[in-house]
Formats: sequence, C-alpha cells, structure tokens
Amino acid sequence: MFKRLPGDEARNLVSTTPDTAVVFRPAVVKTPAIITIVILIGRMVARLVRTIWRHPIATVIPVAIGAVWYFYGWPMAASLSGTVVLALASWAFIDRPSFARLVGHRLLAWWRLFWIYRRHWQPVMIVSGLGRHIRGRDYLPRLGKVTCTSWADLVTVRMLKGQAVKDWADRTDHLAQGFGAKSCRVALSRAGRLTVTFPRSDPLASPLPALAIPEKPTVGPVEIGKGEDGRPWRLKVHGTHVLVAGATGAGKGSIIWSVIRSLLPAARAHLVELWALDPKLMELSYGRDLFGDRYAATPEECADLLDEAVCVMQKRAARFAGLQRSHTPTVDDPFVLVVVDEVAFLTAYQSDRQLRQRISAALATLTTQGRAVGVGVLAALQDPRKEVMNIRNLFPDKIALRLDESEQVDMVLGDGARDRGALADHISPVPEIGAGVGYVRLEANPEPLRVRATYVSDHDIRAMVDAYAPHGGAA
Repeated sequence: MFKRLPGDEARNLVSTTPDTAVVFRPAVVKTPAIITIVILIGRMVARLVRTIWRHPIATVIPVAIGAVWYFYGWPMAASLSGTVVLALASWAFIDRPSFARLVGHRLLAWWRLFWIYRRHWQPVMIVSGLGRHIRGRDYLPRLGKVTCTSWADLVTVRMLKGQAVKDWADRTDHLAQGFGAKSCRVALSRAGRLTVTFPRSDPLASPLPALAIPEKPTVGPVEIGKGEDGRPWRLKVHGTHVLVAGATGAGKGSIIWSVIRSLLPAARAHLVELWALDPKLMELSYGRDLFGDRYAATPEECADLLDEAVCVMQKRAARFAGLQRSHTPTVDDPFVLVVVDEVAFLTAYQSDRQLRQRISAALATLTTQGRAVGVGVLAALQDPRKEVMNIRNLFPDKIALRLDESEQVDMVLGDGARDRGALADHISPVPEIGAGVGYVRLEANPEPLRVRATYVSDHDIRAMVDAYAPHGGAA
C-alpha cells in the first residue's frame, strides 16, 4: 500500500494501482473577520430597507408603539394600541369596502406573504421541479410582491434564467396543492416575470339574475354577466364574431339570451337586426316573435337565411368600397347579428351533403368578410372538434363553457389556453354552480378570463317578447 501523501506532492505521483489513496487539499482563502462582519451587516441593512420599502405601514406601527412605550411607559402604549384597534374596527363596520381595499387586503397580503408563501417557498419549488438543489445550494425563483383581492392572491415571481412560462404552466397542480389553493393560473406579466393567481374563493359560485334591459340603445360591448374580478362582463358583438362552445347544460342559452336582451333597445331603434337560426327548435323558438321573419328552423330555411345575410353583406361591401373601412350602425345600415344556436347540426350532422356545403360556405363567407360591413355571427355548439366545426378559427372571440375533455379547451380557446388556467373541463356540471360559467379568450387579449353569464329565465323571455316583439327584428 502506498503512503498518504500531502496535497502538494500529489502532482508528482504516477501510479496504475487502483487502490492508491490520493489526497487533494482544497484551496482555502482566509477572509479577515472584519470583512465577514461588514458583509453580514450589509445584508441585514439591505433586508431592513427592503422590508420598510415593501411594508411601510406594517413597519411604522410597531416602531411607533415601541417609541411611545419607551418615552411614556407601557400604559400609554397600551392605550394607543387600543385606540388604533377600535378606530380600525369602527372603520370596518361603517365602510367595509373601503377598509378592505385600503387596509384589510394589505394586511392579508402581508400575512400570507410570510406565513403561506415565504414559509413554504423553498420546499414547493424544489419538489415541483421549478427550483434546483445543486452541490448544497438552492437555486430558486425569486418570490416578489403578494397582492390580495377579495377572491384571490396575486403572486409576482421572477423566473430563473432559462425557464419558460410553460415550465410553470405544467406545474399548476403542484403549486396549488403546495400553497393550499384549489387551483392556480399563470400569466406572463413582463419578460422574466410571472403573475401566479391563487383563488381563495369563487365569486361566481352563485347564479346571476338577468340584468335590466338597457335604457339607451347600444350595439356594444354589451353587459351580459360578471367577471371573476367582480367587474361587469361586457362582450363585444359588433365588429367581431363570437363562438360559444359547451356541453349540454353548460349555459350556452344564458349567453345567447343575455346578448339578445342587451340589444333589444337598439333593435327597437332599428340600429340592430336580430336574425335567428334555431335548428333544434328549442332555445330560440321560445322568443321567436322577437325575430319576426328573420327566424329559421329547418335546414333549408337556415340555408336561405344565411344566403340572404351574405347578399346583405356583399351589397354593403359594394357600397362601402373606397368610402369607409369600418361600420357604424344606422337606420339604413343596421348591425345584423346572426345567432345560430347549434351550428354543428347544420355544418356536420346535416345528412344532405349539398345543403351542408351550402351552409358551411355561407358561414365561412360571413365570418371572413362580414364584420367590416356590420354583419356579425354568434354561434353556439357542443362539439368543438375540427371535423365538426372546421371554421372555428374564423371566430376572433371564443368562449369555452363546461367541456367534457381537457383537450377540447385548446380546441376552442387555442393552444396553451388550458395550461394558462382555462380549466373549462373542471367546471361543475351542477347547473346552480356551473351553468353559464366559462372562460373567454378575446382577439385583443389572449389570456383567458373566467366569467359567468346571467341567467335569463323563461319569465324574462316572455316579458321581453311582450315588450319588444312588435319592434324586434325589423328589416
């Protein structure tokens, strides 16, 4: 056996024996203690400044109480603390929304930052594969600001160099379970930074009653429901085409009737014409008097009505050529909205091949050329597969209600929509909970938005017919 040699002599050793014990001494640089102390103090000061900068109110309050205790004694500090607590409680009781916006949500964000996210950040990142532990050192994405709203936590994250948004989108389930949330959504805020949304509650769990009919005529965007952030959901129908996809009972009728309800004053003012195709004879037939002679049920009638819409579009295009590039609704040239309840029945399930091709060609013509001259299409279907609806990409705005399969989400909203949080296949099949709930992907905003449409009951439709049937669908 060879004798252990010092590290300085190892370079002179030449041996072919496998069990030779060679010892290498690592290079050790002795740092003066003063430098180490300065570095530690610098880090402490930097963290203190960062804490004060991020949480000024939470920092000033204990400092103020401590100063009062030091100069005036603990009874004065206790009295001051009680006065502050009583004032905050009174504020919360008198004006809860403003208290929550200015104080409550900030305190909640501070608490959840330290107790939920910062405390579990390292293990969740390592276990989920978003962080790395290499040679005893953790390489973790940087946790940023936490903002609390009435229903969710918005967490800002700086990704590691070399990471992509898809790396986070593929691990939304890990993140949700790791931080105790039911779901998680990821959105790119700017280069290298993400906004991760963790819902704490569901503001869309309860059905929404039908909204009041607008007093003034409008062609949109029309208010038809509420968004997850609590703001009104306004859907653009003029100057675009909208595709609504959802399984049976998902609430497609809620969107259709909410749009019609919002456009009734404009229809009475002859600024809008509502054309209805109802091959199922179930949904739109309940208020067919609103459409006048612009209502079709049989495949032959639907084809004729679509051809008539194409003629209107082509005549307008000929008159507008060289004069205007966008449409403004007028009495002479109203906005024409073609509503199709179950478009797949006409484009895929129709047994007459020639009739099917005729309908598909008319729909393709309308969706490619109609919106510039004031002809829009609002189509609903159950099966979003390409062989069922081969022109779905011609609809700029898409809505995905409850779907049966996860793959269908990307079929409707586009590739990667489900990875970014559009979990349309997880919407509850219970009508009271999930009917009318869906995700919207607009042409101007590729990020899916969770919304819920109002429920227009049979009584509401009858009231609409009684009040607007003599004036609806004029042409």
